[in-house]
This record gives sequence, structure tokens and C-alpha cells, in this order.
Amino acid sequence: QVQLVESGGGLVQTGGSLRLSCGASGSISNIYHISWYRQAPGKQRDLVARIYKNGGTAYADSVKGRFTISRDNAKNTVYLQMNDLKFEDTAVYYCNAKVTIFASDNWGQGTQVTVSS
Repeated sequence: QVQLVESGGGLVQTGGSLRLSCGASGSISNIYHISWYRQAPGKQRDLVARIYKNGGTAYADSVKGRFTISRDNAKNTVYLQMNDLKFEDTAVYYCNAKVTIFASDNWGQGTQVTVSS
């Protein structure tokens, strides 16, 4: 198990940028993958971006070219740099960690991102 704490959310205008951070309670270097999900009111929780232990990344089509996921193993932190934000990016953003391919999910408490048009 790993505890996750998100930070960095807030209110930003359309076209602006935010960087979210996901701090883990322990080393992240051997975690199978760490992901960012988001959930807008009345909608399901969707995958936004994922980074694998080997450094590989994956993105939802809606954020490709605008969002970048990265990790700092020394700080046990994963980041989500969000540029050119759109109104439809408004949601609660959650950090998720899957320690091994067979392990259960670990979730953070979420951080609100609001993009004003």
C-alpha cells in the first residue's frame, strides 16, 4: 500500500497552466504505474495520463500535446503539467498508484481544477 497526496489544483483561466503534484508515502521507483484520473460532476472517473516504472507514458486523446506526466523518484513525486487548459478540463483530479500488476489501486483524496471561460 502507498498513501498519495495531491496538490496544485486551483482556479485558472482558459489557456492557462497548472502543475499538479502527487506525493507518495514511500519510494515510487518500483511502482508498476502511477496515473492521473479526473472526474467532472455527474461523469465517470477517466484516465488522463499514466507513467510506468520504465518511464513509458500514455495519455488520453483529449489531453495529448497539452498535458505532460513526469516523475521525480528522489522526491517520491509524480507531476502533471497542464498547459492550454480548457473549460472541459474542469474536474477533480486524482492520483492513482498500482504497486504491481496484480495489486489493488491506491487513490489520493483529489484536487479540484477549475478552468474559467
